[in-house]
Amino acid sequence: MALNKKPVHGMRDIMPEEMQIRDYVMGVIKETYSKFGFMLIETPCMEDIGNLSSKQGGENEKLIFKILKRGEKLNIEAAQTETDIVDFGMRYDLTVPLVRYYASHANELPAPFKALQMGSVWRADKPQKGRYRQFMQCDIDILGESSNLAEIELILATTTTLSKIGFDNFEIRINDRRILKAMAAYSGFAQEDYERIFITLDKMDKIGLEGVEKILIEDGFAIEQVERYLDLFRGVKKNEDSLAFIENTVADFLEDDVKTGFREIIESVNATKEDCFKLVFDPTLVRGMSYYTGTIFEIAMPQLGISCGGGGRYDKMVGRFTGKDVPACGFSIGFERIILILMENGFKVPNQGKKIAYLIEKGVTKEVLCDAIAQAQQERQNGMKVLVARMNRNKKFQKDQLLAEGYEEFREFYKEGLKN
Repeated sequence: MALNKKPVHGMRDIMPEEMQIRDYVMGVIKETYSKFGFMLIETPCMEDIGNLSSKQGGENEKLIFKILKRGEKLNIEAAQTETDIVDFGMRYDLTVPLVRYYASHANELPAPFKALQMGSVWRADKPQKGRYRQFMQCDIDILGESSNLAEIELILATTTTLSKIGFDNFEIRINDRRILKAMAAYSGFAQEDYERIFITLDKMDKIGLEGVEKILIEDGFAIEQVERYLDLFRGVKKNEDSLAFIENTVADFLEDDVKTGFREIIESVNATKEDCFKLVFDPTLVRGMSYYTGTIFEIAMPQLGISCGGGGRYDKMVGRFTGKDVPACGFSIGFERIILILMENGFKVPNQGKKIAYLIEKGVTKEVLCDAIAQAQQERQNGMKVLVARMNRNKKFQKDQLLAEGYEEFREFYKEGLKN
């Protein structure tokens, strides 16, 4: 049977040039986050299908790669429901596995627990540029910290990391689900309709104010409610202090501690942040996951017209697994988009030690071969990166390729020994 050389559709092979960049970025992420006290953990690529289908993952639960039971447990003929033949699924994000991990090991972990996860996730989504069915996620989460210190630390750690990778002039858009709900309540919408309204609001950047208005009216909401709601966003555009405008307008529906806490996050970050980003209040920011309970944020790169990460507070999620609520907040970097941007901009990994190529002619004596390998070993111990390879017939083409890969010096060994 002929070998099918193509990878699974929507998944891909990664070539050495990109892998070098990915490895470098992962190193920067690990080093920077560790300085903020985050500890690297790992969870399995598969989770119990019940955990993945617990209505914690929003639309992602429709995209699970499900795994059939095996051996005697699999009885397709007798199966009546999907649960009769499926028991596991590939994780679609790192948050649900983290919650299960924390529920299993809470007594062994520090409080608060600052976790760093990096790993592949899988979604049966439609592949497109920068969006694959298998992709890397990079998450930091703080569990057990109820104060705004969690949000402040997450924002500062993430932006410091992006700066070290080489990004600047980006934005951290910030909002709060409780502000979203206060705006909806002020407009006269029923609480059971909030999520439907937020799903439409989340499309604002693509369809604009008029598009949101059209959908809400088509969904059967009263014109008076819709107009009162959209007047809030019109007012935001007219007022320099958009947060103060929203706070004052919906004051009867927004608790004082929410306003105070939200202001505290913004003022603390602005007082201590680097110049590489702006913190921007955005009342249209929704974040798709229904498990968010408070602050939400997103990394936006306006010059590129994309977002590349986000997160928020999810204080009720652990409790849905364990019966006891634990305050939790997380931030995820869009790793694949960051790598794509770096690749398209011709990013080169900073020099991390001289790279030398040892080229050995075919047919050299054992003594010459051993001498070349011994020298290579010594240079490796001295911190050099040394490639030992047979010399091709077209030596010039071989050297050109190695130069393109970053090799700076060459040692050539012939039958009579080293020639340079």
